[in-house]
Amino acid sequence: MAFRRLARDDLPLLAAWLAAPHVARWWHHETTPEAVERDFGPSVRGEEPGEDLVVLVDGTPVGLLQRSFLRDYPQYRDELVAAGVDVPDGAVTLDYLLGDPARTGHGLGTRVVTEAVRRTWAELPGATAVVVPVPAGNAGSRRVLEKAGLRRVADADLEPDNPVDPPRHAVYRADRPAP
Repeated sequence: MAFRRLARDDLPLLAAWLAAPHVARWWHHETTPEAVERDFGPSVRGEEPGEDLVVLVDGTPVGLLQRSFLRDYPQYRDELVAAGVDVPDGAVTLDYLLGDPARTGHGLGTRVVTEAVRRTWAELPGATAVVVPVPAGNAGSRRVLEKAGLRRVADADLEPDNPVDPPRHAVYRADRPAP
């Protein structure tokens, strides 16, 4: 498994992933070329503090991983804190998707998150914790996080990505291992 920065040439593939029903249900993203450029172009151009990374398995793109320090997105961090979530200084958050539905349900999501957390400790020395809110109704993503070793630390009402969802989110966390 490897990760590389999202590139402009990846945007059509990302649009196809975002349009796939199993992704669209939870990401609720516009998928026109203009919308994907609007939402992911700043990352491609290095204008975003967070990272959009293409997940590769045996050299084949299979998904997307977003990783960012919560301090770089203060409105989101403040929403978590206002909902009662403990967000330590140096907290990083993740979001992820597997684009091909045939690759879901076989442990790949767990491998992606496990590797993302491992790399967070190795690549981001200032990272103190990984904090991941997930809609309470997204049982598959909750299982991925649990199998990857994150623990459920809170339930919080947060603005859902998809307006059909209630605001309830389960919040998962992993703390940097002691040296």
